[in-house]
Amino acid sequence: MRSFIRVLVSAFAFWLTTLIVGGPGDHGIWIEPFGASRLPTLSEASGDTESTAAYLITLVLVALVFGVVDGTLGRVVRFVSIPLRIITLGLFGLLINGLMLLAVSALSSLAGFGLRVDGFWWGVLAAIVLGILSAIVNGLLGTGKKKDR
Repeated sequence: MRSFIRVLVSAFAFWLTTLIVGGPGDHGIWIEPFGASRLPTLSEASGDTESTAAYLITLVLVALVFGVVDGTLGRVVRFVSIPLRIITLGLFGLLINGLMLLAVSALSSLAGFGLRVDGFWWGVLAAIVLGILSAIVNGLLGTGKKKDR
């Protein structure tokens, strides 16, 4: 159950990140719902329940793909880059998170829908915002805490 809630928190953080970093339109970072010929925002799609459902399902799928990519490829890249992270006092981790967003964008572009990132630095900025928002929402909901047994 906790994993499901964390995916929903991640999807909510992705949505907020697209609003903050991407804004309206297709620049920065945005979500392209499946079956959409144009890129509606959630507020534009709110009148049409079918496009709203497609947007929300796409957000959850992007959150799942991001979790898988970050859990597999992200761990390998973080382990290999330990010396660079030590030298840069952890700032290289921001670049790694931007690369993970670009990897999710590449995977979702193969599927024809999902996360779109305009460039590397947009990915780094989005990774910073996504990390902050995820930490805040997880802290408020208490989903980051370990269970007491």
